[in-house]
Amino acid sequence: MSDSLVIIPTYNEKENIERIIRAVFSLDQPFHVLIIDDGSPDGTAAIVKKLQHTFPDRLHLREREGKQGLGTAYIHGFRWGLDRHYEYIFEMDADFSHDPSKLPELRSACADEGFDMSVGSRYVKGGRVSNWPWNRVLMSYGASLYVRTILWISVRDTTAGFKCYTRRVLQKMDLNDIWFVGYAFQIEMKYSAIRLGFRIKEVPITFIDRQEGQSKMSMGIFREAFYGVWKLRFKKIRSVSRKSTR
Repeated sequence: MSDSLVIIPTYNEKENIERIIRAVFSLDQPFHVLIIDDGSPDGTAAIVKKLQHTFPDRLHLREREGKQGLGTAYIHGFRWGLDRHYEYIFEMDADFSHDPSKLPELRSACADEGFDMSVGSRYVKGGRVSNWPWNRVLMSYGASLYVRTILWISVRDTTAGFKCYTRRVLQKMDLNDIWFVGYAFQIEMKYSAIRLGFRIKEVPITFIDRQEGQSKMSMGIFREAFYGVWKLRFKKIRSVSRKSTR
């Protein structure tokens, strides 16, 4: 039994899904993978089911009806992972914008250095963005600065989606009280963890824009994040006390 679960939400990722799964399983650390597929019409789930014959104990699949949002996919995965006693639960994209080889480093920040949560960061020393035009980099960095200023937090890559949570963080959070489903979800999870007193380490990564498949970014997602931080600024963070099942 592994103590580490990597959650990968998918919608139309047939070009990437097999490669990303095999990349995670090629690592020395015995990660498990949970794919949460929101009814991909391109056959993403069918590819995962076929791979389950090769990785029967390490690869898991949850299928949902229709596109329900990034945040709800991760919360579904968090609950699934907590119920199965994983100690370290990760978020990662399917499109290789997050380098699977950095998973052990994110885990080590929590398992060996004692942090409660770790974030793969583009905007700390050693981190960078590859193959983005300068105006997109500037917009992304500016968005993180905007969030830090409003929420008064020190995390530099506030919208980062490559993360490791210890189970104590997810057990303490009231997951029913998470508001956002798009990229503002990434901001809300970090903000909630900080407000609950948890320590976060940013691990430098190189973020690489997807080479295959379609981006899921939209103006609606951007607006949710832009205006959502003001709602978060005045949110009362709720926690749930749960007896550890370690």
